[in-house]
Formats: sequence, C-alpha cells, structure tokens
Amino acid sequence: MFLVVPDPAHGLVAAPRSTDDLTPVTEESLAAQGFTWNSKIQAYTRQSDHGPTAVDDTACMLRSLGHYVFHAYMPPAAD
Repeated sequence: MFLVVPDPAHGLVAAPRSTDDLTPVTEESLAAQGFTWNSKIQAYTRQSDHGPTAVDDTACMLRSLGHYVFHAYMPPAAD
C-alpha cells in the first residue's frame, strides 16, 4: 500500500506502508519517474511536478503494478 501526496517540504511523496511494498519493479518505476528514496522520511520523493495531475499519474502507475494506493491533494483556493 502506498500514500501519494504533495508535501510543501518534500515535493511529491510516494510513501510505502512497509518495505514489502518496495518490489524491484516498483522501485525502478518510481526512479524512472524521477523519484529518489528519502531515508529520513522512509518514502520516495520528487521535488518537481507535484500538482494534482502528477499525484494522479503516480497513483495510477502504482495501481498498475498491483499496489493499493491512497492519494490526495488540495485543490487550488477559489478566488
């Protein structure tokens, strides 16, 4: 299971529930999308492109690999 969310300090975060979720294919797929492992928070992070479309795309990619995924983002504030 993964949580995929934007974070002000870390950019786009893809956090596995446990190390069992980190299959070689999953790690390769995240790296191919520009994610790197952040051992401090035990999650993959990517500083660039962390808007709603990127959250959805990352969640869909992880689901296509067989993972359960929770994802969320804050919509832009209404004027």
